[in-house]
Amino acid sequence: MTAPFILASASPRRLQLLTQVGLAPDSVEAADLDETPLADELPRPHAARLAAAKAAAVAARHPTAVVLAADTVVACGRRILPKAETEAEVRACLELLSGRRHRVYGGICVRAPNGPVRERVVMTAVTFKRLSAAEIEAYVQSGEGIGKAGGYGIQGRAAALVSAINGSYPNIVGLCVYTAAGLIAAARSSAMNRRT
Repeated sequence: MTAPFILASASPRRLQLLTQVGLAPDSVEAADLDETPLADELPRPHAARLAAAKAAAVAARHPTAVVLAADTVVACGRRILPKAETEAEVRACLELLSGRRHRVYGGICVRAPNGPVRERVVMTAVTFKRLSAAEIEAYVQSGEGIGKAGGYGIQGRAAALVSAINGSYPNIVGLCVYTAAGLIAAARSSAMNRRT
């Protein structure tokens, strides 16, 4: 019998990405954590820390499961952009990203049942075209940027704002499926080996 697989995330995009490659979790259970960056915390370690904390929180409640957690951080230089909760935050993010290259860090953590913890951070570079005030306002009014890291969703209208991508596209959506699939397979293998 294989260990149950739990996605420790409320993100519908992560669930969709896993499902489309045949890795649908047995259940979804979000970890409710404070995601505020620590003082002077840089984007890459911030993504790694949150993914690990989410996995640990859910794994503590399900010690016999394989638990996958992830976190997406949009950064402009050393600056971590917020998960936009208001139109003003979406507008501020787009104004900052306009005409610039930024990075999207995807922290991934997979915990095997009573076993090893596997962690990775995937980085994708994204370049936005120079945005006019009208383009920014149209995107803000679409409502699509609300709840998104960096104030935009690449899988929707924001695709028309991006001039270049270097790296994993699914990482920008919310999960580098290639990396996650490898970590899940390794966790399942170690879980099987512990039972034999």
